[in-house]
Amino acid sequence: MYVFSLNIGVVVLTTSSLSFLGLGVAPDVAEWGNILRTGSNYLETHSNLAIVPGICIMFVVLAFNFIGDAVRDALDPRIH
Repeated sequence: MYVFSLNIGVVVLTTSSLSFLGLGVAPDVAEWGNILRTGSNYLETHSNLAIVPGICIMFVVLAFNFIGDAVRDALDPRIH
């Protein structure tokens, strides 16, 4: 059984990585990769500008992976 929510974490990580590298959405769009890239310019003075978006990305990816695992465990008849 295929659970779509397992891929949402991968999509969030991919889009934020591409935006961090400058290959994603436009630089003026508020997206976690863009925010992380902007914050990385200020690591010495305001490190929270890079740490907070990174932690948010990590929590969202983990949350969607846990949700996907729970949905798969609940709906997959082979596990029961």
